[in-house]
Formats: sequence, C-alpha cells, structure tokens
Amino acid sequence: MLGPAVLGLSLWALLHPGTGAPLCLSQQLRMKGDYMLGGLFPLGEAEEAGIRSRTRPSSPVCTRFSSNGLLWALAMKMAVEEINNKSDLLPGLRLGYDLFDTCSEPVVAMKPSLMFLARADSRDIAAYCNYTQYQPRVLAVIGPHSSELALVTGKFFSFFLMPQVSYGASMELLSARETFPSFFRTVPSDRVQLTAAAELLQQFGWNWVAALGSDDEYGRQGLSIFSALAAARGICIAHEGLVPLPRADDLRLGKVQDVLHQVNQSNVQVVLLFASVHAAHALFNYSISSRLSPKVWVASEAWLTSDLVMGLPGMAQVGTVLGFLQRGAQLHEFSQYVKTHLALAADPAFCATLGKREQVLEEDVVGQRCPQCDCITLQNVSAGLNHHQTFSVYAAVYSVAQALHNTLQCNASGCPTQDPVKPWQLLENMYNLTFHAGGLTLRFNSSGNVDMEYDLKLWVWQGSVPKLHNVGRFNGSLWTEHLKIRWHTLDNQKPVSQCSQQCQEGQVRRVKGFHSCCYDCVDCKAGSYRHSPDDLACTFCRQDEWSPERSTRCFRRRYRFLAWGEPAVLLLLLLLSLALGLVLAALGLFIRHRDSPLVQASGGPLACFGLVCLGLVCLSVLLFPGQPSPARCLAQQPLSHLPLTGCLSTLFLQAAEIFVESELPLSWADRLSGCLRGPWAWLVVLLAMLVEAALCTWYLVAFPPEVVTDWRMLPKEALVHCRTRSWVSFGLAHATNATLAFLCFLGTFLVQSQPGRYNRARGLTFAMLAYFITWVSFVPLLANVQVVLRPAVHMGALLLCVLGILAAFHLPRCYLLMQQPGLNTPEFFLGGGPGDAQGRNDGDTGNQGKHE
Repeated sequence: MLGPAVLGLSLWALLHPGTGAPLCLSQQLRMKGDYMLGGLFPLGEAEEAGIRSRTRPSSPVCTRFSSNGLLWALAMKMAVEEINNKSDLLPGLRLGYDLFDTCSEPVVAMKPSLMFLARADSRDIAAYCNYTQYQPRVLAVIGPHSSELALVTGKFFSFFLMPQVSYGASMELLSARETFPSFFRTVPSDRVQLTAAAELLQQFGWNWVAALGSDDEYGRQGLSIFSALAAARGICIAHEGLVPLPRADDLRLGKVQDVLHQVNQSNVQVVLLFASVHAAHALFNYSISSRLSPKVWVASEAWLTSDLVMGLPGMAQVGTVLGFLQRGAQLHEFSQYVKTHLALAADPAFCATLGKREQVLEEDVVGQRCPQCDCITLQNVSAGLNHHQTFSVYAAVYSVAQALHNTLQCNASGCPTQDPVKPWQLLENMYNLTFHAGGLTLRFNSSGNVDMEYDLKLWVWQGSVPKLHNVGRFNGSLWTEHLKIRWHTLDNQKPVSQCSQQCQEGQVRRVKGFHSCCYDCVDCKAGSYRHSPDDLACTFCRQDEWSPERSTRCFRRRYRFLAWGEPAVLLLLLLLSLALGLVLAALGLFIRHRDSPLVQASGGPLACFGLVCLGLVCLSVLLFPGQPSPARCLAQQPLSHLPLTGCLSTLFLQAAEIFVESELPLSWADRLSGCLRGPWAWLVVLLAMLVEAALCTWYLVAFPPEVVTDWRMLPKEALVHCRTRSWVSFGLAHATNATLAFLCFLGTFLVQSQPGRYNRARGLTFAMLAYFITWVSFVPLLANVQVVLRPAVHMGALLLCVLGILAAFHLPRCYLLMQQPGLNTPEFFLGGGPGDAQGRNDGDTGNQGKHE
C-alpha cells in the first residue's frame, strides 16, 4: 500500500494532469486468476466514417473515449477483488479478469470474443466435433452493454454454451432460450420497461400518442412490443415510425423530417421514443434546428441518461422528458474505489511494478486495450459515478461467482471439487440461480432475466445539462408523485393528448375512422348502462334490473302488483263496504219481513238467496288485491261469476213470472206461475249455476290463468299479474250471466204495469240496464287500461254491478218496507183484489173478441 503522503501526491497529480505523467490505467484491465472472466465494455467509440468506408476485414480505430465504459470496467474489477478477498464464496480460489473494448461496434466486439474462446495462453481456436472437454481461455463473459452487440455475441457464445451475463442488453428477443441458451442479464427485458411506459400513459390519460423507434433491432422490436401493450390498454398510436441511424444519407434524413412533421402537425402531445443513443441524437438535433413544438417525450433507458443527448445544445426546448431507469443497490464504496485506483494509476512506482508483473500476450493482435484511459482525470468520469448500470455490472460478476460456488460445491473450509470447471458445467448452475449482490437478493428466471424495480425519472434543467429527479417507481404497478413533475407548459398543467374528450357518465364511444380513441359520445338509453369507460356499446341490464338514461349501473326491479295500500284499492274497499252494508241491510229487512206481500212478490226465499249471492260477489272482490298466486288466479273468476249467476237466476225467475202474468193468457199464466215458484224455481237456479260452473271448469282446465312476471311492461318495476290465456274463453265464462240478464231485460222491457199495482218490471229492467252498462263499459276499459290496474277495473265492475242491482231492484223495496208500510199489501204487490181479477177477465174477453 502507498503511504498517505504518496497517495495524496498522486491524487493531486490526477486532479492536475497538466503537471503529471500519463496514467497506467489500461494496464489494470487484466488480472490472472484460477478462473478467468472475460469482460466486454464500451471503453471507446469508433468514427462513423471509418465504419461506413470499411472494405477490408480490419478493425476500426476507436478514438473517442467513453467514461461510462471505463467505470463499468472498474465496477467489474471491484467486484472481482471483493470476491477474492472474501472467504465464504470462493475460499482458496481467485478469480481473474480480462477486459476488452467493444467500441460499441459488433465488428470490434468479435475480436475479443474470439480471444475468449481461444485456449488458455493461446490465441488459437481449434475445430472439433465435440467441445465437451474443450477448456477456453475464460469461464464466462460479462457484457456487452447493448442489445445490438448481444445479438451477435449471444449466438456466438451459445454455440459453445459459454455463460454470458450482460449488464445492459435489454431486448426481449434475447430471452428466447432456443436461440440464446447461455445468455443471462442483470437487467429486466424491454417488455418490463415498455409495460411501465404504457401504464404511465394510461395513468396520465394519454391515449393518442406517437411511437418512434430507431431503425435497428432494438427499436423495431421495442415498437412491436409497445404496439401490443398499447392496444391492450386502449392507447392509440396516431403515428408510428422508425428513426434512421445517423450513418444515413440525405434520403434517410428526409424520413426523420417526415416523421417529425407528422407528429408536429397533429394534436399528439406525447411521443414514445424507443431508440438507441445515436438515433435519438439525430432526431432531437433536427427537432431543435426546425423549432418544432415541445412535446412530452417518454424515453427508453438507452438514451435517457446519454451525455450525447443530454448535452445537445437547445435540448431544453424539446419539452418534458420522462423515462424509467432500473433501480439497483447503491454502491457507496464505488466512488472511493475509483478515486483510489485513479490515484494509483498516476503513481509511476505502482505503474512500474504493474508492468513487470503482467505480461500481455494479445496486445500485438488487439493493440493497447484502452489508450484513452491513460489520459483522463477524475473530473472526466465523476458525472457517471452513480450510473444505474454500475450495479448491474457488479451483480453480473456475483452471479457468475455464485454459480461457480455451486458448481465446485464450496463451503466455509474450501471447495472440494478440484477438477477444472468447463463453461457448459457452469451454465448448468446458472439456470434459476439465486445470488446476492450489494445487499439485494436476485434470481435468474427461466428466461435468464432478473426482476428489478424501475425509477421514474424526470429531466429537470438547472444548467446546460439536465438532472434526473425521481418522480415515481414501478414494481409491477406504477406509483407517481404528480406534484413533483414540472411540465413544459406555461401554467405547468399536464398536457392533454387525446383524439377525443372523455365521455361523460352514462355515455359510450362510437368510434370514427380506424382508431378506437377517435369517437363520438352516445347516451345509453333506459334499460342499459355503461359498464366501463372504454365500452363501445351500452350493456343491457338483466331482465330483473332497470336503469335510467345515461346510467352507469343497473338497479334491482321491485315487484309491482295491485297492493292493498294503494289509493285505488282503498277507494274500492270503501265502495265494497258500502255495497256489502247495503246488501246486509236489505237481507236483514227481507228476512224480518219475509212473510209480507212485498217480500213474497220479490221471490220470498229466492230474494234472500239472491241478496246472499250479491254479498258473496262483494266478498269475491277481496281476491283481486295483493300479490297474485296460482290459487288466487284460479279462484277469482269462479268465485265472482257463480254468485252473480245465482243472483241473476233469481231475477230471471222474477222477470219470467212478470212476463207470464202480463203477456200470456190467464189459463197459461196460472199453470206456468206455479212452475216459477216453489221447488221448480230452485231447480232453475241450480240448473243455471251448474251451467256456469261447467263453463268456469272448462275455462280453468282448458285455459287456466297463470301468474306471470312481466319485466318489460313497467320501466322500473316487475309487474306480477294473472295472465288470461284466452279472451274468448274468458268471454264464454260470462255467457251464462249475460244470457240471464238479456232474458230478464226482454221479459220486462215491454211489460206495462196495471194501475194500482207496484211496477215490478221497471226495477228489473233498470237492474239489467245497470248490468249491461257496467260490463259493456268493462270490456274496452279492461283492454286499454294498464295491466297493473286491471284487477282494480275488475273489482270496480263487480261492485258497480252489485250496486246497480241493489239500487234498481232491492233498495226501492227496502224503502217501501221502511217508509211506506201501508203499501205492503197483497193488492199492491200480488194483485189478489177483485179489481185485478176483473181487469184480467176484461182483457181476456177482449182478446177473445179479437180472435173471433
């Protein structure tokens, strides 16, 4: 170790390079060990002109320096040294490393890849039929950093089943185990990052966006994945295009202009740019020079932290930049480690000992590993000390060390297995490997990826280069701190990027054109609702539910029927009480005066039976209110028609007797009048009721009423009612009563009362008129009234029919019994006086004279 004075002098020389000698940092990129690890890092960058004009298979010259590549190489170096200094992971063994520059070019990366597969201490790769016993120079490879390089090296190393752990290649294609069986990475695949980006757009309500990608495998596959994710979330891509790489001619530059002009002329305010660094640089360079309107840029991880893009002059004019970066453990000791090794590289004594100890055999092939690394200062690399991929490199080394630990079956005392480990043997222990790095526990899944959280970063301008501020995180679900985001708008309001405004509650979208995000809003009608904001059609409610217009839910239907507490029912019950009270009062009077001429003229016991039947008709009205049931539906018609038939049959006997007495000769009248009274009269009543009972039975058997629930009749309720299956049969059930009423009317309509006698025919005539008026009015009213009110109409018809018969026939007799008892004589009601006989004889003589 260097003393404090020497170390301080070295640090001073490092920070003031003008006064010191070149560093020997490039000589520290190789260290021998029991097991060697290869490293591929972008230590430099090749000139674009040299790549385009390459006509021979020679390596390009890497002239430009990449500070991030050097820091990642130092992170691998630090991880190896930590593992070698530990006694629990690989006790008694030492890892070595051999780090090479890729220049971010596949052409350059292939040469060290060939070196890794050469035999130890050799530069030769022999051709064998079987490589099972082949021991290459390195056991595993850390890197490369980009998907473009990993697509090349991944297939190459997979042929030899050599484990390769990338710290930055995120392309989804690399997860294909059939094509890349030995590829692993300590970063999630692009699908995770794009899923987070899609959720970001969805959370901010941006469903009308542009999607651009670089014209390479990285950008094309990223756009393909994003298109599928966006479609699944209802996000429409208004414009989609590829940004050519900057090695293109003017024709390709015109494509960049066309893409940007399309985006700028539309109402798209958000652009997803999934591109490599150089493509993003070319795009923004033109955007700034053309003064295109600022947008919200959702960045891919590839260019979000790129110094080349962030340092572009005028970059602050492009708008708001958001993107996701992988979150790893903080390597707090890394900064000090870098400072220390830069200080050591500035010490001539240390460099002299290093050069003698390491004899590099391949420098005559690949040249000096990183000549630019020997001309840097701490200031050159300080900006990238906290780069997010530093931990990924660190974790990649620990994954290989853990796999080697498992392969060698190491324990605290050592590693029992002494045979050299082949790469394919190490690969067997890499699958589904769980390892620890920086205090985190990581695991390779079946595709060779690790699951890690992402931080949502925002570019905040505080100078010429933006700072990355953390404004959210993604760990399967997105969480954002909206108040921390500074938008590029004047009032700092979140930009709106929608083809159409959001529909209001209870409205669905009617798509216009080809994009589902461009639509008109249509109201949901009653009986339907909007299930979710993304619905394109209203969802109909179930039959037991209802909804108003522009509804977002359905409501349970309430059962509707003629309830007892409804005003109409209460009014009809009052009418029932009146009718039943009048019937009982009349019945009581008739029973009390049952032997009087008035009651005898009214039929005597038959009149009381008729009043009882009217009372039963009144009581049958109680079957109609309330919730219908099968028994109620079956009982309503018979229990109301049969008593009415009994009442009308007694009135028919009265009408027949009046007709016989007034219209037929006396000889016939005396004979028939005896048949219309006594047992024969009861036989007529029984026969009429049997006919009505037969019709009702046929009606109930052939076309029985049934309880039905109508879900569509009422807008908010389910109507429960007794459904009449056949209106013809329903009419036939009324045929007996209608016939009796018609015969009563015919028998009494033209009959003239004799002077001095009570006109019994007039009461019957008006009673039958009341019957016909009631039921003739009932038919059109029943056909036109709401179904829920049909029971009330039926109740009203029965009660009005009863009241009509009472008012026309029975109540006038009750009035005479109570108010004019003097008229209650046989002569007035029965016609038993001398005058009556004389009148009939005169009439008979007159008739006889006419016949002669």
